[in-house]
Amino acid sequence: MDYATGYRDGFAAGMATSMSTAPIVGMQANALPAPEPQPRKRKVSAYSRAYGRAYKSLRRKHTLKSGKLRKGYTHKRLVKLAHAQAKRGRKK
Repeated sequence: MDYATGYRDGFAAGMATSMSTAPIVGMQANALPAPEPQPRKRKVSAYSRAYGRAYKSLRRKHTLKSGKLRKGYTHKRLVKLAHAQAKRGRKK
């Protein structure tokens, strides 16, 4: 038997066993296990939304055309300013 014939026969045998419709042990035929319920998404807080809006506006305001931040402004500084702005904006 040459290589090609042996490979072809082995491949056909493997396909036949993988496509067989043998019953699955412990389950009914054509029955799938019940899907697990999806975890609930967290409710986004009002402060988190206010902070996000503040950060985006500050980022737009202090970004150059090239995409770099203006001199003296870093992500850390923008975060601090955004927190302050969100806190001020929510006080009543």
